[in-house]
Amino acid sequence: MTAVAYPNIALIKYWGKRDEDQVIPWADSLSLTLDVFPTTTTLHVGQTGDVDRVTVDGVPASGTVSRRVVGFLELVRKRAGRTESAVVSTHNDGPMGAGLASSASAFAALALAAAEAYGLELDATDLSRLARRGSGSAARSVFGGFVLWHAGEDDPGSFAEQIGVEFDPAMVITLIDTAPKALSSRTAMRSTVETSPLYRAWIESSRADLTDMRTALERGDLDMVGEIAERNALGMHATMLAARPAVRYLAAPTLNVLDNVTALRDEGTSAYATMDAGPNVKVLCSPGDADRVAARMREAVPGCTTVVARRGTGAALLTEEPG
Repeated sequence: MTAVAYPNIALIKYWGKRDEDQVIPWADSLSLTLDVFPTTTTLHVGQTGDVDRVTVDGVPASGTVSRRVVGFLELVRKRAGRTESAVVSTHNDGPMGAGLASSASAFAALALAAAEAYGLELDATDLSRLARRGSGSAARSVFGGFVLWHAGEDDPGSFAEQIGVEFDPAMVITLIDTAPKALSSRTAMRSTVETSPLYRAWIESSRADLTDMRTALERGDLDMVGEIAERNALGMHATMLAARPAVRYLAAPTLNVLDNVTALRDEGTSAYATMDAGPNVKVLCSPGDADRVAARMREAVPGCTTVVARRGTGAALLTEEPG
């Protein structure tokens, strides 16, 4: 069974869990699923008593990656009442562990492939609940376009759904450093929640941002969407910097990109930045401005790579095995 899913970039961020085991966040979040950097996962059911075998980009998985995948498969088997092992092969078209939502696409694809292979009959909402248990943001990658993740307070109440808006911006991804980050998002998230004096205030402001963002999306107002997304992301990074010890993902080239995004706006181009747990910057703009924005980012950070993304589709099964 083979499934493909795409990463999503949150415009209203998810950062921090009220329940780590169930992966229940403190606040709702809202994202845009992209059409770049897909994860393709093939899963074959093996024999009872065998161990799970997991490869990522042709290399046997080990350590944290292996534990997370096997733990997720155990959850699927328990729900399905099955005991057979699995052979899992995953390929990522984008960088892993660099703040580009690779875990979102990975666990959305794995959830769909595993549910189908083990005979779980799930609708899209239930699939998002399942994917959430592998990686919180994977709940959103089950769907395409703009997606709202309801935080909820328990497993049934924490799920994602697509928002029916026609707004279709471009997102220029500026790749500054694609190496896996030294501090995982899970560890950084926990530290921020537990030690940052700014965290509770950011959660409250994020809830207000979400209300404003939904209005902006319904209007198709790029400037309003961008302003809200940028302030929400900067607020999240402020909470991290206030953690003890500080969590700092932003690098000197990141700040250079942010300065150039501001300069573009001063020059009359609608461009707005958002960042996740990593140094790489995503710039929201109109499709007609995307090439110019990308060129400006490459000038700002010589040697960086830019990728222009648009809104993508939800997780899907492939009718043919990848060759």
